[in-house]
Amino acid sequence: MLDISAGLVALTAVLFFVLVFLLNNWLYRPLLSFMEERENSIRKDMEKAKENSSGSQELLEEAEEILSKAKSEAAAMKAEAVEEARAYAQKVIEEKRAELAREYEEFKQRLSKEEEELKSVLLSQAPLFREALKAKFSKLS
Repeated sequence: MLDISAGLVALTAVLFFVLVFLLNNWLYRPLLSFMEERENSIRKDMEKAKENSSGSQELLEEAEEILSKAKSEAAAMKAEAVEEARAYAQKVIEEKRAELAREYEEFKQRLSKEEEELKSVLLSQAPLFREALKAKFSKLS
């Protein structure tokens, strides 16, 4: 029936163990060491990611702080600029009012002077008007 040869079983066992030994040395150990290195690399990357995450959180907070300072400075600058513009506008308005008041006073003085001149001219010509009126009345009567 079955003929089992002890030499063939021994040779098969030796070949099996040599194959296991060779596979262990050439395939399994390098594969396991690669897997361990990869696992360590992943672990280190995860730790770095956690560190970066905490660092990025700090940077985010710092950026928000800088942004809020910039907003407050911008608001202060805007308020200052508005105040300066109001002061400038008020100054211009006051200057214009003073100029208009000065021009008005000059106009009143000129008008008064012209009125005096006109009165003097009319008073100097009043005798001529009287003569002309007397002549007209005399022609009527």
